[in-house]
Amino acid sequence: MELIWSLIIGGIIGWLAGFILGRDVPGGVVGNIIAGFIGAWLGSLLLGGWGPIIGGFYFIPALIGAIALVFIISLIFRSVKRTS
Repeated sequence: MELIWSLIIGGIIGWLAGFILGRDVPGGVVGNIIAGFIGAWLGSLLLGGWGPIIGGFYFIPALIGAIALVFIISLIFRSVKRTS
């Protein structure tokens, strides 16, 4: 059950990161969930544990990590799309 809760919170964080940036990760909802989950994990790992804990993630570092990851992925896919 904890894994499902973490995936839901990671998906919400990924959706929120995409909403803040106005960009989406390729793959739609599934892409945002994956990017949000990985970005949340990286943000918590790199920025440490501070702020409220939601679904096993420290929310503020997780959101910052997800925003950074969504931004980087969208730039990569935008440049690949432009060159092809």
